Amino acid sequence: QRTFLYSVCLQYPLHQLLNSHCFCLLKSGMGLIIFFLCAYVPKTEADDCRWAEVLKDLERIKTSKDIDVSLYTANADEDEECQELVMRCFFLETEVIIQECRIKNCSKTQDVQNIWKNVNDSFEINKLTSTKSEKCKECEEYEEKNFTEFVQNFVKVIQRDCK
Repeated sequence: QRTFLYSVCLQYPLHQLLNSHCFCLLKSGMGLIIFFLCAYVPKTEADDCRWAEVLKDLERIKTSKDIDVSLYTANADEDEECQELVMRCFFLETEVIIQECRIKNCSKTQDVQNIWKNVNDSFEINKLTSTKSEKCKECEEYEEKNFTEFVQNFVKVIQRDCK
């Protein structure tokens, strides 16, 4: 008898919920169609950017005054074919920033480590592997630029990849 009472106690709130204004559309066939169409709307492009977390961390570190280092900085307008190698170059130079932050005890060390981790995770998840094209440069072939210019170009490259 307790099981029956428990069942009735659950059925009444469910009945009330289905009769509420929010769910009255679900009673009709058209309402169900609308519900399922809305449930399967694809995410926006901004949500699909695999580098979104890296962009947030770059925003946090870009004004850091205690990171003073010259880094090989790839051009933001490199050929699309070289995009992966460009990202790898930025990733490798992020390790240089981490080392600089350890030496100088930077206030943004954790943000830089987050960038490194998020880029590394993205490379692992997507199993990025590329073969060097004749027109793509090695990281060391790029000009060395200061930290601010490095971050600006890194942001541009990510934004280009997210379009």
